[in-house]
Amino acid sequence: MDEGYLALLAFIPLLVIFVMMAGFRWPATKAMPVAFFITLLLAYFSWDMPSIWIAAAYVNGLVIAANILLIVFGALAVLFTLRESGAITVINKGFTSISPDKRIQAIIITWLFGSFIEGAAGFGTPAALTAPLLLSLGFPALAAVMVALIANTTAVSFGAVGTPTLIGVGTSLNLPEVQHAVAETGLTYEAFIQQIGAWTALLHMIPGIFVPLIMTVMLTRFFGAKKSITEGLKIWPYALFAGLCFVVPYTVVAHLLGPEFPTILGALAGMMILIPATKAGFLVPRDHWDFPEPSRWEASWMGAIEAKTADTGAGFSLQKAWLPYALIGTLLILTRLRQLPFNKWLESLTIRLENLFGTDVVASLDTLYNPGVFPFLFVALICIPLFGMTKKQVANAWTESFQRMRSPAIALVFAVPMIRIMMQTGNNPGDLPAMPMAMAQFAAGSTGAAWPLLSPFVGALGTFMAGSNAVSNMLFSLFQYAVAEQTDISRTIAVSLQNMGGGIGNMIGIHNIIAACATVGLTGKEGDLLKKNTIPVVIMGLLGGIVGAVLIYGNIIQLF
Repeated sequence: MDEGYLALLAFIPLLVIFVMMAGFRWPATKAMPVAFFITLLLAYFSWDMPSIWIAAAYVNGLVIAANILLIVFGALAVLFTLRESGAITVINKGFTSISPDKRIQAIIITWLFGSFIEGAAGFGTPAALTAPLLLSLGFPALAAVMVALIANTTAVSFGAVGTPTLIGVGTSLNLPEVQHAVAETGLTYEAFIQQIGAWTALLHMIPGIFVPLIMTVMLTRFFGAKKSITEGLKIWPYALFAGLCFVVPYTVVAHLLGPEFPTILGALAGMMILIPATKAGFLVPRDHWDFPEPSRWEASWMGAIEAKTADTGAGFSLQKAWLPYALIGTLLILTRLRQLPFNKWLESLTIRLENLFGTDVVASLDTLYNPGVFPFLFVALICIPLFGMTKKQVANAWTESFQRMRSPAIALVFAVPMIRIMMQTGNNPGDLPAMPMAMAQFAAGSTGAAWPLLSPFVGALGTFMAGSNAVSNMLFSLFQYAVAEQTDISRTIAVSLQNMGGGIGNMIGIHNIIAACATVGLTGKEGDLLKKNTIPVVIMGLLGGIVGAVLIYGNIIQLF
């Protein structure tokens, strides 16, 4: 079969997702089932994939989806428990007295606090949480969503305790041929994924430093009285310092501790540096910037929810409100460090399904080692007596957690098995390459040495379609690995560029835009936000691609 024709067939499911979600604005709950059945037909009729391999890949996908859904549910349970108890209100109130400058408020709340929430919860939670907070501080609804989404990028590649890297990349590349190639270099597969995490952080570093500045320039250009980028650029020393406050500890942690911790510890360290520095006036501009009077706001800026000052909330201290997040961070570190026994204890309870249907496919369901169970659900339960919650508050938190699971559950039980089937299509009697490999071979022949510059945008495209860096990595990690193999460049850097690009694409993820808009009462403005946020996607994607190309072709390092 012709290489181009095979690549086109392999691309059909992804094209269907793109057209349905971007063109027709179908939700993932409708688009993913259609793409799944198209993949199933292609695998069976075009690739002649045996039924046992399809069944094994499908079950494997369901188990992976279950692992992800446990994380989502645990993260939501913590968030809604803190909201119902009043802890989130107390945390929000702590941010309001730091500075009257709206540029500074946007940086601290979305870039640092939002990144912390990304590290603890992920899955679109930060923008949904920080946008309403900005609204309560007097931001126009459209501006609040725009900056909340732009800021939620660098953190995303390690969001929800490393899920995009560990599950998104880790499960996608966990194939015999990849494991064999990695083993020949003297690395374990686990060490290879750790390396991808470390290089992802490094690739994020240069674009990440500029995120707060890009965000403030966008804010003043589109929502200032003068519509000027100059007002955003005036804060450049503070904005670059804020960028460094996060990305430096973020990168160090990625190298020392692994993919679970860069976002949550980087953001925590950043807040501990930037907030006291801001209160002390370090690099804070003398002139405070604010929006024009609300009477001068354009109609498109405003949502259906009226901006109002945050309530004082529960009657407990800021330290107590932060205690659940501190406990989550501590338990994550204690249970992920290989030097301590807790890691092995929790991993020993993993349920493994070996040789599914007589194939070499293995599926593993984490029980206590899954962060959604421990520490998320564990901490959510501790919060009940900690904050003296009533039965009604507890019921509201857990009911909403279950309700919010409905859409991601439907999307994931089709999306993940679809991806696993695509990856296993190489098991066929005609020796045809698997779908991702077919696309990779064609892409490698078409782009050649320019691939590192394009690689981040593939990751961004995946997140744009699926609203998730983890799903983007599942879709394209093997594709990126195969292109690197075909073009004889570093597979570690190529997959890291995919992971980085997926994080950048989070700001234009269709699901994320819709969800964030809903929290501030915006309807029908999704297209406007998509156009605006495409600007920083292009800037950050090019910066990351250039860094990746320099690493690959500059003979600076020699990586697998």
